[in-house]
Amino acid sequence: MQITPIVAAQLPFLRRYARALTGSQHSGDTYVTAALETLVQDPSLFPRDIEPRIALYQVFSLIWSSIRVNLEDESSGGHLATANRTLEALAPLSRQVFLLVSVEGFSVEDTARILGISETEVTLAIDEAGRELADLVATDVLIIEDEPIIAMDLEALVESLGHRVCGVARTQTEAVALANKTKPGLVLADIQLADGSSGLDAVNDILTLFDVPVIFITAYPERLLTGERPEPVFLISKPFQTQTVKAIVSQALFFGTRARKRARATA
Repeated sequence: MQITPIVAAQLPFLRRYARALTGSQHSGDTYVTAALETLVQDPSLFPRDIEPRIALYQVFSLIWSSIRVNLEDESSGGHLATANRTLEALAPLSRQVFLLVSVEGFSVEDTARILGISETEVTLAIDEAGRELADLVATDVLIIEDEPIIAMDLEALVESLGHRVCGVARTQTEAVALANKTKPGLVLADIQLADGSSGLDAVNDILTLFDVPVIFITAYPERLLTGERPEPVFLISKPFQTQTVKAIVSQALFFGTRARKRARATA
């Protein structure tokens, strides 16, 4: 079995998982690179007795949980130098499980294999993730979406999570104006908008006004997960599932909250 075509087909989705796990395109992609380099150096690490996609995520999980990798010093000059992380910054097991099940679509059994834990531990971690979601502080959410039905679905879902929708924009101009007026704590943005404008451009304009966590919604996530340019960190694929939105919202708000706390501490 050739590893290369398997890895190539799954690479965009592994990047999606890694970025959501780290809250950063650079850090996430760096961990993916480390996993790929590890496989090149030692192909025997790729399990041949399980489904290839599960095997790839299992290898990534080994890299992610490696103390040596996560404590690599910047002076080492390695690929992970600028993505240096402390053990305290690692995503807890509950969020790893939540992302694997809700975003990546793995079963409880497959998630247990990937993380090297029992199915009971996976189930307990999912329950813990639910409690973490309930503890999230409610925020105002701006929805940038030109399809009315999808916008209504997102609005209902956001409100079911305890957040408030401060506005729905259909174009880049509307989005920037609403954001400037309402200063949302989270933005959900479609890529293609009604007037032919881009949700990416709208978000870039908003981010020149103030910092805010952003989640992009697209029917073609692999186009924005190449690793070749500045790309979104948090992505939801259309058609989306309720649990997927919950998982990504929780990650985006977690990293957004941590960034604000860090900014206040250094002010």
